[in-house]
Amino acid sequence: MRWTIKPKPQPEKVATLSNDLQVESAVASLLVQRGIETFEEAKTFFRPSLDDLHDPFLMQDMDRAVERIETALTNGERILVYGDYDVDGTTAVSLMSTYLRTRTDLVATYIPDRYDEGYGVSFKGIDFAHDNEFSLIIALDCGIKAIDKVSYAQEKDIDFIICDHHRPGKELPKAVAVLDPKREDCNYPYKELCGCGVGFKLIQALASKQGEMPEDLTEYLDLVATAIGADIVPITGENRVLAYFGLQVINTQPRPGFEAIIAQVKKDQLTITDVVFIIAPRINAAGRMKHGNHAVELLTETDYSKAVEFAKAIETYNSDRKEEDSRITEEALEQILEKNEIERYTTVVYQDSWHKGVIGIVASRLTETYYRPTLVFTKSGDKLAASARSVSGFDVYNALEACSDHIEQFGGHKYAAGLTLKEENYEAFKQAFEDVVSNTIDKTLLTPEIKIDAQIPLSEITPKFYRILKQFAPFGPGNMTPIFMTEDLQDTGYGKCVGDGTHLRITVKQNDSDSFVAIGFGLGEKLPLIEKPKTFKAVYSVDENHWNGQTSLQLKLRDIK
Repeated sequence: MRWTIKPKPQPEKVATLSNDLQVESAVASLLVQRGIETFEEAKTFFRPSLDDLHDPFLMQDMDRAVERIETALTNGERILVYGDYDVDGTTAVSLMSTYLRTRTDLVATYIPDRYDEGYGVSFKGIDFAHDNEFSLIIALDCGIKAIDKVSYAQEKDIDFIICDHHRPGKELPKAVAVLDPKREDCNYPYKELCGCGVGFKLIQALASKQGEMPEDLTEYLDLVATAIGADIVPITGENRVLAYFGLQVINTQPRPGFEAIIAQVKKDQLTITDVVFIIAPRINAAGRMKHGNHAVELLTETDYSKAVEFAKAIETYNSDRKEEDSRITEEALEQILEKNEIERYTTVVYQDSWHKGVIGIVASRLTETYYRPTLVFTKSGDKLAASARSVSGFDVYNALEACSDHIEQFGGHKYAAGLTLKEENYEAFKQAFEDVVSNTIDKTLLTPEIKIDAQIPLSEITPKFYRILKQFAPFGPGNMTPIFMTEDLQDTGYGKCVGDGTHLRITVKQNDSDSFVAIGFGLGEKLPLIEKPKTFKAVYSVDENHWNGQTSLQLKLRDIK
């Protein structure tokens, strides 16, 4: 692991903020690192408010989208809410359809089949709309590149409103409205909304025409918070407000679908991390193993007993998903060794029988293992489909764009993308991708990095310090859990491997400081580094340990040297 200590912020800024807020300089330093330099900015950070949400009509085409939907509602038109099969897409479809059903019964939902139709807007979906007399399609978390599909819909007298957050191509679809904060001509102040977040801005705009305020829409924010966590968008600005209030809904008044999932896992007070690792995989499992419709049924169900049945089915899909991704990951690792591709700058693997629904997870697992830009391919119809994952600091979307001569279509983000290509182009693409990455990547990015917020003595870790740190949540990209480094640590003699021997549990102190229990998952092999009388340094976050009704502070170790 590379340890990188973030630059210290300007001392005068830290001192001023520390004085204004009456907090320790370590806390003020963390805030300044996050761009929070004044009392008012700190107040906004620590006390998120729905009043801080931006006017939705600042988004390009929002007025046109609202006008078209109001016309459809007035004229009794049939509206089809269309979205992708992942968490962002299914939560967005659930949000939009639930809201529209408060104003009309003429609403239906459509999730494309991952295997039959693939990602995004499909001709089959448009044919479904035409055959069932829908005159308006609202596409969520997809559509920004669906130029030919929108034209096809126009020929069938079907209008499109697109709510997307992916990067547009050179040309936009000729829809009635294209809502995407990443449009070059869009002056919306916050660019990092997820697809469900863009959908929320649309219902916020529609509700405002009915005299409603954002606080009247909080019941939808559990869906938005889940999408924000699952889609790994920055938890800054508007996303932080939406995630903050969405978590409150999940923990106090969850919709029946969430309540049923939470009851299965027996978990109290979910954090955004719990949403990412408990709720999101289960919602995703429907689209991966069966069909995304099952996720929408779960998320829109109002009867708790029915939601429990849907949640049981989704739990089965999730178990199946776990088995598949473990098996395929093993096969992919074997393939890398057999082909002697360990020294490459990229990981690109292909097997025609691999389950298309889990190749994204497998790509993430391979990235964790070899830490380099990774693509996992499988057969999809007469083409090959892949999921791409990247390492921190490297834009895999740009790398794919540089290989576009070999690709049929692609889309996504800096760190995650999807693509299809013809089978005969696979080897040429694989080499082109390796060439692009090897020529452009900063080689230091191929070693995992731990970014350290500050070096502090153990004496600074007090209950008050931790109470303030907890208020930095919800954590995520742009506002990660604070990471600290402390030197001259000693184990008090109780260090040992725990669990199956892969984890490390030690009790540490620094000089005459109070001692802290520290737990390091996956750090069992580091035990020789801490055995007395050696001193060592550690990177960690501060956590709480609940045991036998007692609560104490503990250190969650990230690495030891």
